[in-house]
Amino acid sequence: MKIALMDSGMGLLAAAAAVRRLRPDAELVLSQDPDGMPWGPRTPHDVTAHALAVARAAAAHRPDALIVACNTASVHALPALRAELEPALPVIGTVPAIKPAAAAGGPVAIWATPATTGSAYQRDLIQKFANGVHVTEVPCPGLADAVEHADDAAIDAAIAAAAARTPKDVRSVVLGCTHYELVAERIRAAVQQPDAPELVLHESAEAVAAQALRRIGAAPAPEAAPSDRLTAILSGRPGTFPAVALAFPEGRMLVGGAAPGGRSAAGFPERAA
Repeated sequence: MKIALMDSGMGLLAAAAAVRRLRPDAELVLSQDPDGMPWGPRTPHDVTAHALAVARAAAAHRPDALIVACNTASVHALPALRAELEPALPVIGTVPAIKPAAAAGGPVAIWATPATTGSAYQRDLIQKFANGVHVTEVPCPGLADAVEHADDAAIDAAIAAAAARTPKDVRSVVLGCTHYELVAERIRAAVQQPDAPELVLHESAEAVAAQALRRIGAAPAPEAAPSDRLTAILSGRPGTFPAVALAFPEGRMLVGGAAPGGRSAAGFPERAA
């Protein structure tokens, strides 16, 4: 079994780790776009063009499914990706977990990039799934970029600024950008109020990974023998696993320990974090 994931950058790590937890035996293909990132400020047409190029590079490795592990690409490019690649290659998009958050009751905050916050796409999801629930849209300028570069000071500053814009009575926060899932516990610590019930964070990675398996008729098998096959593609070129990914537990999980011959267990040259 081979599962491909695509994003402009580090945002695909959470979903890749979720796939690895559900199916340790799956071969992973990670297709990123360091030359074209960030995608957020681009026009929908440009996002679609870049997403198609990244998807084609992944599809060349003949995966069984392709996960679009990026909210921006899912918003703007999913129809074009599916029109070109399906039905031969199932394409699974990423949708903010607004529906389960609203079902649990409000108030709810949605943390997302400035481009997604207030977009017709997000407003439609709110109207469809959170009608009658108090929802606050919280733009998080700079957070995705800070996570992409594992810049701790910038991450803390962006989270603090977004937390200040989040109502103190929220019961749950929807993480509307895949990058944010890599710093979920830091977000929880910033938003959690003293003496309040534990804040619930709604992420997308686990649901997206499970949907990918369903689309190809595969059942979860967390006890399966781990695969050591992981392929990195950087703007269409064969690459190595970015060292910055090792700053996050999800990245370290994917790479694993060192194997004989100077290769990591994931098949990449050893690189320092």
